[in-house]
Amino acid sequence: MSNPLLKPFDAAPFSKIRNAHFKPAFLQAMADARKEIDAITDTPSEPTFANTIEALEYTGQQLDRISSIFFNLNSAETNTEIQQIAQDVSPLLSEFSNDITLNEKLFARVKAVYDVREQLQLSTEQRTLLEKKYKNFSRNGANLPKDKKTQLRKIDAELAKLKLKFGEHVLAETNAYEMLLTKQEDLDGLPEGVKEAAAQLARSRDKSGWLFTLDYPSYIPFMKYAKKRELRKKLALAFGSKGFKGDALDNTENVLRIAKLRHERANILGYATHADFVLEERMAETPKKVLAFLNELLEKAKPAAEREFRELEEFARELDAIDHLEKWDNAYYSEKLKQKRFNLDDEILKPYFKLEQVIDGVFTVANKLFGLEFQEVFDIDKYHEEVKTYKVYDGEQQFVSLFYADFHPRAGKRGGAWMTSYKPQYVQHGTTVRPHISNVCNFTKPTERKPSLLTFNEVTTLFHEFGHGLHGMLANTIYPSLSGTSVYWDFVELPSQIMENWCYEKEALELFATHYETGEPIPMELVQKIKDSANFQEGMATLRQLSFGFLDMSWHGTDPSAITDVKRYETKAFAGTNLFPDTPETCMSTAFSHIFQGGYASGYYSYKWAEVLDADAFAYFKEKGLFNQEVATKFKEHVLSKGGTENPMELYKRFRGSEPKVEALLERAGLVKKAS
Repeated sequence: MSNPLLKPFDAAPFSKIRNAHFKPAFLQAMADARKEIDAITDTPSEPTFANTIEALEYTGQQLDRISSIFFNLNSAETNTEIQQIAQDVSPLLSEFSNDITLNEKLFARVKAVYDVREQLQLSTEQRTLLEKKYKNFSRNGANLPKDKKTQLRKIDAELAKLKLKFGEHVLAETNAYEMLLTKQEDLDGLPEGVKEAAAQLARSRDKSGWLFTLDYPSYIPFMKYAKKRELRKKLALAFGSKGFKGDALDNTENVLRIAKLRHERANILGYATHADFVLEERMAETPKKVLAFLNELLEKAKPAAEREFRELEEFARELDAIDHLEKWDNAYYSEKLKQKRFNLDDEILKPYFKLEQVIDGVFTVANKLFGLEFQEVFDIDKYHEEVKTYKVYDGEQQFVSLFYADFHPRAGKRGGAWMTSYKPQYVQHGTTVRPHISNVCNFTKPTERKPSLLTFNEVTTLFHEFGHGLHGMLANTIYPSLSGTSVYWDFVELPSQIMENWCYEKEALELFATHYETGEPIPMELVQKIKDSANFQEGMATLRQLSFGFLDMSWHGTDPSAITDVKRYETKAFAGTNLFPDTPETCMSTAFSHIFQGGYASGYYSYKWAEVLDADAFAYFKEKGLFNQEVATKFKEHVLSKGGTENPMELYKRFRGSEPKVEALLERAGLVKKAS
């Protein structure tokens, strides 16, 4: 069988790939990579930066491409066969990774170069690569005795399978749940567009009525607008109980096992907790600093959050005689209060945010800031007909990147929104290889009568993920492992979160926010209302985000070996941030994919950390001008293009001239008054 994954290719050959190609391709690519490693360890020459560190950097490139294609498909277009292949190959990949980091001959050569690093005339990027390679060995067991190395291998293999199983359970729960409504009165409060989408979804599944699911474009509007409280409760409990029903898809044992294995692994490597291990390679450095940061924000946000909550309680009491607010009341009454206070809701805004116009808008912003041009192309292979493909050029018509965009929910696509890469940027043999970047989202689908009209939250999500995309597209480094978003995890959200700021600015909105039917630009009074409402319930929103950070640190910053009850443990972790009564039927941890499947374990705090960076950085743009070329060029040159080639704080200071100030975030959020 001819295998397209084992032939040279530039863009991923999606249409030629069959599921049966993946496992043989993985096995062959791993075998080839092992030969490349052997060539390094068997060389008779003395270890040098070139024959050891650089040679190691460029091994396994074909394996990396195959992995990126396969695991991106497992997130964006999966099926049971792909999920089974993932279960089969993940332990093999874990074993392969350990074979490298626990290869004594290879580590001896890396260490030999590392030990004489001060005598070598290395560039900043070369020095960073050397330190990263050495730490990759030392932090993953290279200095351990043989029995500990064996233990580490077993843990890594089991963790690889457990994380996949966790994600599969969450996806299966999401796909399995349906709430079919057949009575008109059950739809009270829902906007016409939401009802139309629900009816269309029902028809697509051969059902009569209106179908609601746990996918965000279905779930969020229902929780925000549905008048019937018992139906909001029903949907909220279904959403909140994913992985927590005591059935075949239950994730409680997976959570406990993942947490305990991570802790055991950290102990073997000489760290007190998993968080200590992770944070050694983060801007925050230690669990103590993370908790101090979270507690500082909690101190500022909690009084505001409690005040906002009391206000919301009083509003719900006056409006509907609600005695006690529950979690399923939050979005509904918050939206009602927001409408009352600002005369603003998503249904007024959505006609101005047709998906295609917002895409054009984010491209225009990127052009004005960084000189990029996006040309949609139709000859690039793609994994689903809904995917859009673009070639990206700079102002001199030099090719910058290939860009994939995938915007709508499907049964085979996990929830949420993310940026990923099919090919990194790097330089080899004097040739610059440009990246292939993808944004994947789950936005409201078009209906038979209306195009895809985005909520304002979806608009900011698109800008957010596109910021990650820019970080990948504008990469300009030598080595692939230091390219694009290969940065400290608590720095990676800066490029994404700063892009959200343009969504609130008149100068940017007037570039793309026009009514999809009339072509009229968004009225300036609506723009002002967007700005005025930006800090609405910011205290509650901050408290919610902090609660996730505290839960993450609770699982990973302590010894979890004595924990037996996931729900009880989680409730304790939430104690300082809770506003709403607990619901015994629900559990956050069992569907907290960011930390139990994705890469945010011991790193969820980074969303707030990066908000400090982005608030401080955007203040610079506001001071100099929203599209100021001097500031944009500095941001491109010192942040977006540099990847992980230097310590991120040094890069930030080179851009901004000083370290970020938390006051910028607190002022923007309205949690403290601006200094006069």
